Amino acid sequence: MLPDVKTVAIVPFENDTPEPALTQEVNDAVREAMEKRLGLRLAGEATADAVVRGRVVRYEPDVPVAFQAGQGQATVTRRKVQLTVDVEIVNQHDGKTVWKRQGLSVDGEYEPPQEVQGRKLALQKLVNDIVDGAQSQW
Repeated sequence: MLPDVKTVAIVPFENDTPEPALTQEVNDAVREAMEKRLGLRLAGEATADAVVRGRVVRYEPDVPVAFQAGQGQATVTRRKVQLTVDVEIVNQHDGKTVWKRQGLSVDGEYEPPQEVQGRKLALQKLVNDIVDGAQSQW
């Protein structure tokens, strides 16, 4: 961890998808990861040591993964949620980008109709990637 980064501001992620709840869900997941896994305290954007900002660029809630043959047609037995985001972490002291990823894509499998479970898995993978990326630079 960079010694001068103790606080973080998480700017609400922009959302280019038709799924409005994603803004809050992504922000909550990222905030929790920054606090609990990286040990950073939340602060306002003007005073934070680092800023996380991003954009949810794509959300596919219903991608078929597994099929079961049936009479005349196949039944989808597993689906996945796909979530794609652009994310950037900037050190406010020097204005340098600590970590940035364009088109970071994660997914979460689920059994229909449990889309919410798939979304939770995808969000866990997303924050893991962000935390791992941040730690690789700190």
